[in-house]
Amino acid sequence: MLQQTPVARVLPVHEAWLERWPTPSALADETSGEAVRAWGRLGYPRRALRLHAAATEIRDAHGGEVPSTYDQLIALPGVGDYTAAAIASFAFGRRHVVLDTNVRRVLARTLTGAEFPAASVNRAERDLAATVLPESDDDAAAWAAASMELGAVICTAARPACDSCPVVDLCAWHAAGRPAYDGPARKVQDYAGTDRQCRGRLLAVVRDAEGAVPRGRIDAEWHLAEQRDRALVSLVADGLVAEVEPGWFALP
Repeated sequence: MLQQTPVARVLPVHEAWLERWPTPSALADETSGEAVRAWGRLGYPRRALRLHAAATEIRDAHGGEVPSTYDQLIALPGVGDYTAAAIASFAFGRRHVVLDTNVRRVLARTLTGAEFPAASVNRAERDLAATVLPESDDDAAAWAAASMELGAVICTAARPACDSCPVVDLCAWHAAGRPAYDGPARKVQDYAGTDRQCRGRLLAVVRDAEGAVPRGRIDAEWHLAEQRDRALVSLVADGLVAEVEPGWFALP
């Protein structure tokens, strides 16, 4: 839920989600459409489908208990390297390199002297991160949490608080005078007018309805017919919306 979504928006949804589905099996026992409905307006609703699919796999293949090893976790639907490593580390105290945006920024600045890391994780970055990972499981898990917190609170992207940083004396970027980033232009995400915004508006019509809705109600939500048609087709293809009968749409 927190991926690319502010904490303030996530908290009420997270609390309601756990109250309704306190275990993976509880979620798996309902339809994927209910997961999409409960996801509300968090954005990236395919994450709701992946959560439901992962919960179903946990129920069916792991007796309802979240697996504790990286290999078991990464085999779950929708779980990638970062998520598997983070759960194994934070929930089960195992030793893994956990590289989120904040950790990557901390390591780039302290170890390489660059203001920001590359656009995506590469092997060299992962190997470098492994060189500073403590050997014991407990220390490595604490290190993962601490480095993530450091990046989120102190070593931020826009206004790093170097005066408050506990590792400022070890930071290559600070020692070099905090040189400005000179790599490829960093992406700035647009939203207004995009297919993503259109998909969100169309999905909201279906999600907020008590039953199936006619195509006309969906069409009224977006003025560009070609983009609207493309977005609706993609919602159906992604399994977020089902055409329950010709011209009528509902959550799966």
